[in-house]
Amino acid sequence: MKNKFIKGLLVSSILAVSTQAATWKYAIEESITDVQGVYATKFKEYIEKNSDNKIKIYPYGTLGESVDVMEQAQAGILEFVDQSPGFTGTLIPEAQAFLLPYVFPENSKAIDNFFKNSKAINEMFPKLYAKQGLELLKMFPEGAVSITTQEPFTKPEDLNGKKIRVMTSPLLVETYKEFGAVPTPLAWGEVYGSLQTKIIDGQENPMFWIESAKLYEVSEVITDIGHNIFTTAVMANKRFFDSLSKENKKLVKNASEYAFNYILDYQKSIIKKAKEKIKKDKPSIKFVTLTDKQREPFRKGAQNVYKKFVELTGKSGEKILNQMLEDLKEASK
Repeated sequence: MKNKFIKGLLVSSILAVSTQAATWKYAIEESITDVQGVYATKFKEYIEKNSDNKIKIYPYGTLGESVDVMEQAQAGILEFVDQSPGFTGTLIPEAQAFLLPYVFPENSKAIDNFFKNSKAINEMFPKLYAKQGLELLKMFPEGAVSITTQEPFTKPEDLNGKKIRVMTSPLLVETYKEFGAVPTPLAWGEVYGSLQTKIIDGQENPMFWIESAKLYEVSEVITDIGHNIFTTAVMANKRFFDSLSKENKKLVKNASEYAFNYILDYQKSIIKKAKEKIKKDKPSIKFVTLTDKQREPFRKGAQNVYKKFVELTGKSGEKILNQMLEDLKEASK
């Protein structure tokens, strides 16, 4: 009887701990007013409105670089983290599929449909992230990627010898080699200063980030070659997520969906505003959009990048890429 009583107390204590309110830590790669920050704020809003749990958001730089926060998320120091597949590429090579040039269409409706319904995202990638101790909650687009440089370019030859900063992704390195440039992996904290001192000649990012991070101040030209969109993955530490009650798991999933639906429209609305802010702050800045004909040499180089992706990731990557292409085809109907 005594043993049964003690066991009952232990079970009651465990249940009490698992259901009591908690403060969950969430790190992002951007500032609180940027796309990831708005997503995290909406996620927090839903969690706190529908439970007694709290979310503490850590904007970029407060906990270190992207590599640091990913390690903290894997170790369970952080419950949630946002990160581009460009940074997780060394951890999950197949995630670099989102960096392949000229895979995504320049059609916002098709892109939305893809991120909502993709079998690759919703069925295949979660298994790969789980192997790294991460629960993949959502992936969402942050807008088309533009390239900032000091001089205009319209063909790969114009980029010969130009050092373009890329994330620490083997595939991005290959991409910019094919684009004619000298790819230069750099931690984000070094980018502005390296542009300012001419250590590098350019970099790529979505328009809102070029404005928010003031990259236009140390650049002369912003060029759209239509090669990619910036993607973010929202993850939870898997041990933490698996330990949650059924109710809290549902809460987290619902919060992810709530923030996702909001951000799809939000990220489109800020692109035009960002461009207008840049023009106002620096009237001399040049905006260039390459024509279809001008893009052809870049598209041609992209074919070699696809081959490199399969070399880097093997059958697993090839299977995921084929599914992504099928998903994009379906999303474009």
